[in-house]
Amino acid sequence: LLLRCHPEWAIHPVAVVTEDKPQGLIRWINSSARKAGVRPGLRYAAGCSLAADLRAGVVPPTEINGAAEAIIERLRRFTPEIEPSAEEPGVFWLNGAGLTRLYPSYEAWARLIAADLNGVGFRATVVVGFTRFGTYAVARAQNGTVALNDPVDERAAIRQVRLECLEIDPDLRDTLAKLGVTTVGAFLALPAGGLLTRFDEAAYRLHRMASGELWTPLQPLKPQESIRQRLLLDNSETDAMRLLFRIKGLLHPLLKALAVRGEALAGLTLRLQLDGGEQREEQISPAAPTLDPVQLLDLIRLRLEIVELPNGVVEIELEASSVLALAEQHRLIVERPRRDLEAANRALARIRTTFGDEAVGRVRLADAHLPEANFRWEPLKQGLGVRSEESGGAPETRNPKPETKERSLVRRIFAKPVPLRLPPGSTLHGPYIVSGGWWGRDLSACGHAQAGTHRDYYFAETRHGELLWVYYDPHRSRWFLHGTVE
Repeated sequence: LLLRCHPEWAIHPVAVVTEDKPQGLIRWINSSARKAGVRPGLRYAAGCSLAADLRAGVVPPTEINGAAEAIIERLRRFTPEIEPSAEEPGVFWLNGAGLTRLYPSYEAWARLIAADLNGVGFRATVVVGFTRFGTYAVARAQNGTVALNDPVDERAAIRQVRLECLEIDPDLRDTLAKLGVTTVGAFLALPAGGLLTRFDEAAYRLHRMASGELWTPLQPLKPQESIRQRLLLDNSETDAMRLLFRIKGLLHPLLKALAVRGEALAGLTLRLQLDGGEQREEQISPAAPTLDPVQLLDLIRLRLEIVELPNGVVEIELEASSVLALAEQHRLIVERPRRDLEAANRALARIRTTFGDEAVGRVRLADAHLPEANFRWEPLKQGLGVRSEESGGAPETRNPKPETKERSLVRRIFAKPVPLRLPPGSTLHGPYIVSGGWWGRDLSACGHAQAGTHRDYYFAETRHGELLWVYYDPHRSRWFLHGTVE
C-alpha cells in the first residue's frame, strides 16, 4: 500500500512506521530492508543507521482495512470460505476442500490465486498445506506458490523457518536470538512450560501452535447477502410523487428484513431503469444508521426532485447497506439532550442528498511535519458528536464548560505560502523552527546530502496592529506569509 503511493521507492529498503517521525516504530518492512538488517520494533532513526537509504511512511488503519476487504472479495472467486487474520493484516486462510473438480490440482488453484492478486498490484505468496500455523510460517518465509505434498513435508518446512520471518514480539525474537534460537525447529526444542515461566503467554501459545498442540479450525467470514427490493412498473412513470409512493411500498419490507437481522440501514442505493435502456443510480445516506422510514422517504423525495427522468421509469430497485443496530435504535423512548445533534445530522444529510456528498466536509489531521500538510479536507460521513477511533472526536457532554470572557484568537492558514516582503517596523516573536524531510534525502554524486525543509516561523506584529504568521526559508533566502491571526 505504501509503494502504491510511492512507486519510486521500490528499489530501496522501505518500512511502514507508526508515525512520520525519527522515533516512530517500524511495523512492517520489505525484503530489501530485511536484508539490510532492519527489523520490526526498531525506531525509524535506528533503521536509518542500518540502511542509509531507508524510506518510510505511515499507512492509516482505515486504508489497511479497506484493502483487506477488497482482497477478500477477490478471494471469494476461488473459495467461499475465507478467514482473515485478526492480528496480522494481509494474512488470509482459505478452505480448498471440495474444489478438485473445478481445478486440476491444488497447486494450479494456488497459482491462479497468486496471479489474480499480483495482477491488481499485490505481491502474493500462496501456500497449500495441512495446518494453520504451517501454511502461515512457510508463506512468511518463502515467495511465490508452494504446495506441500504431505504433513511430513510441512513439518520439515516449518522447522527451517527463521523466527525473524514471523510476526512475533520483537523483544521475544531478540532474546531468543541471543540464546541461539533463531529457527522454529530450535524454538520447538525448548520446553513449553519453561517458555511460560521465562517469557509470557504469547510465547507459550506460539510454541503450542508450532508443535500442533493448539489447533483451531477455520473460522470463515460468512458473506451477508444484500437486502434488495425490486418492482416492475406496468407503464413508464415520470412523476416524482407517484414514484415516491411506489418506493414507499418497497422501503417498508426492506427495513423489516433489516430489523429481523438486527441491523440498521446505513446507506440506500436507488436504481431507476428508464424506458429505452438507460439506468440511473442514486445514493441515499442518512445522518446515522436508521430504521425510520419517514426520514428515509424525506431524503428520497429530495433526491427525486432534482433527478431528471425524460423517458420515464419502468423498473425500481432498492439495495440496502447495513450495520448492526444500536440498542438505542430499538427503544421506544429515547432521552434527548438540550443540543439535538441528531437533528443537526439529519439537516446535513438533507444537504448531502440535495447537493452531493462533497457539499459537507470536515478537516482531518494528518501525520506530516509541514503545517500545510498537517490536515486535509474530506467528506463528512459520520455526522456530528460521534466518537470513534477513526474520527478521534469527543462525545457531547450534558454539562459543558462555562463560557469564558477571554476572546480566542484564530489562526487562518493559507493553502499555499505566499512570498512576502516583511513590512518595515514589524515586531517579530520567535523563532519557532520546523525542520524535516532530512530522513528522505538523496545523496548526490559528490557525496553531499541535499538538505530537507527548514523554516523559521515568527509571529510578526505590524505597525497597523496586524498579526501575521510568517517564516523565513534559509534555502531560498526569503520570507513567506503562511497565515494571519485574528
